[in-house]
Amino acid sequence: MRIRSLAKLLTMGALSLSLSAPGQAQTKDYSAQFDQVLGTEVRAPQSFDAVYDNALEQRISQLADGSRGRIGVYAIDLSTGQEIGILADQRFPMASTSKVAIAATYLAGVDAGKWSLTSEWRLPRPGGAHLSARQHIDLMISKSCNDCTDALLAAVGGPRAVNQWMRNAGLEEFELTRDIATLIREDGRVDPASSVDLRDSATPRAMGQLLAGIYQGKWLSTSSRNVLMNAMRATTTGKKRMRSALPTGAGLAHKTGTLSRTASDIGIFHTPDGRAIAAAIYVTGQSPSMAVENGNRSRKLEARQMRDARISTIAGALYRGFASQDDDRRVWADADYGG
Repeated sequence: MRIRSLAKLLTMGALSLSLSAPGQAQTKDYSAQFDQVLGTEVRAPQSFDAVYDNALEQRISQLADGSRGRIGVYAIDLSTGQEIGILADQRFPMASTSKVAIAATYLAGVDAGKWSLTSEWRLPRPGGAHLSARQHIDLMISKSCNDCTDALLAAVGGPRAVNQWMRNAGLEEFELTRDIATLIREDGRVDPASSVDLRDSATPRAMGQLLAGIYQGKWLSTSSRNVLMNAMRATTTGKKRMRSALPTGAGLAHKTGTLSRTASDIGIFHTPDGRAIAAAIYVTGQSPSMAVENGNRSRKLEARQMRDARISTIAGALYRGFASQDDDRRVWADADYGG
């Protein structure tokens, strides 16, 4: 059995790891047990060859060192099907990366004739203006506008509708439970570096496959796909994350996410020979504890910069690794990224 398959079984509960539930939140405090079983808690160099089965994945596993917080990575070459996965089947906080799924759900409704891009929806705040759906999508993706997101989330029928669209797309490891206003209000109650809160979470694999399917036109019309991809190309947030590591010619289209003790970036970029790579990077922690980080303003800024730097470094390694690799289908002959 390949180690990756074993990892997926473990994260799905094959070891019957304990669950805890603060309020209505289900949390899995199994990270240490997971890493202990796979030999990735310390991630000593001598364990890399035993755990990961190609040079690029071994390199990414080094850069995704989990000693100061959980880091999840998933990437797939859409031309060859070659994948890279480091804790790719563990749940991570989506933060604003969930906005891609919300936008896709709305655009699928446009394709079905339920509403249009010119339909106007009111910003959910006192005196909120009415904006067209196209404006909401552009702002919620490129500028990460939270009010725009909640306006469209309400329009499609709330989190349940987004979850259903994702299930219909074959993406199970995704769960949206709150609107963005509530998510921000409740941020910081669970430390994502040491616990897994299933609310508003997804696996890096699910988010990477969401991007892959959107890019490949599997679920949206060409016009709707272009609306979303163009908004992602115009993203201005997270300048020190993926964007800082990739050349302009990579044509990055991406969406960032940020909450307490977590940062993320998911996107599509291209190798010099034109192959599209879908990647999802989720980074938590990077400082000793939530109390230390939140109790010291300078330490909080330092930790955030470290999270951004981790994303940048990993994205750069993915770009160079996929760009330099031969077409090696041997490792990933059984890859299934169709969603």
